[in-house]
Amino acid sequence: MRNTATLAAARDDARSQAGTLADAMPYLPASSSPFAPADVDPSRLTWAETVAPGGYTSKVVARGTRIRFTDVTGDACAHVLLFSAVAPWERLNVADTQKIPWQAYLGAGHPLLSGDGRVLATVVGDTSGRHDAFCGTTSDAWNTRKYGDAAPEGPSPSGRGLLTLAAAKQGLGPRDLPPSVSFFQGVRVGADGAFDWLGSTGPAEVELLAELPLIVLVANTAHPLDPRPEFTVGPLRVHAWRDGPTGPADERFTSTPELHRAYLNTIEHAEARGL
Repeated sequence: MRNTATLAAARDDARSQAGTLADAMPYLPASSSPFAPADVDPSRLTWAETVAPGGYTSKVVARGTRIRFTDVTGDACAHVLLFSAVAPWERLNVADTQKIPWQAYLGAGHPLLSGDGRVLATVVGDTSGRHDAFCGTTSDAWNTRKYGDAAPEGPSPSGRGLLTLAAAKQGLGPRDLPPSVSFFQGVRVGADGAFDWLGSTGPAEVELLAELPLIVLVANTAHPLDPRPEFTVGPLRVHAWRDGPTGPADERFTSTPELHRAYLNTIEHAEARGL
């Protein structure tokens, strides 16, 4: 039985928890992750974490960082927002992310664009194919109506509430939050213009490459169109490591005129700032 009856006992109890592994937690240092990817040298990891169902996280990553999200059970849904870490007013623009590449559905090779026409990140790996850039995340009103509760510490937190908490960790407020993209739970637009729910393909991975220094916000909560009556979400693992941003030698750099222009804009911006 834990003893926290006195200040000294509470201190000793807290210290005794050092090294304890929980189902969801950041792993410090990142190289100590018990789930380190087999294809990555653990010493290269800069971020390793398991985000609980209904949890959130945030991190600032360097330009050229690869970020791998892993849906462990097939029930995770990673609602993601990206901001330039050096100019946070430049942030993910979902409309341009769909419009400029002439592609409504996220997948490998797809850029995640800012409103200034620069590539914040590129999707460089995808074993799921079930993602969504139409619906955004859930609101408190939505989750309260559907599940009866939306509080961040409750049984069915909303994505908006979780992203607001994640944003606060980086000095950002609710008014800074644009629509997000979500990975691992897909939708498609039907012939009648309505959204068709696809859900998940099961355990899968998505990998992003940071083309600029980024603030990354993640909420792991149910997709707004998830038809299941019970709040159903699985754990989400995150591993990141240093690599290099997209350059002229990469096939995707000139794969389309629109992408070529976006990468040129990004590199010019980064080099002018000495990034």
